[in-house]
Amino acid sequence: MSDPFKHHSSGLDSPALGALAVTPSDGIDLATAIRAVTIGGGGTLAFVGADGAIHTTGDLPAGTYALRASRIRATGTSATDITGWI
Repeated sequence: MSDPFKHHSSGLDSPALGALAVTPSDGIDLATAIRAVTIGGGGTLAFVGADGAIHTTGDLPAGTYALRASRIRATGTSATDITGWI
């Protein structure tokens, strides 16, 4: 299949280029940094942001959220069924 967009640059507001299942970990970075996350089961998210700092959200309902992260941490994350968007 041809890709008519292959010569266009991707910005943060562009559609995702791919997805990956996320297993929260306190010590292992994601294979690729993500630009957004979908959680199937609501809860909190703790993540390492683009600034290298650890951030923790309040309780979130199931849904998709724009955030840049290199790691979703196990400690502080209670959300489930997590997908990262690249």
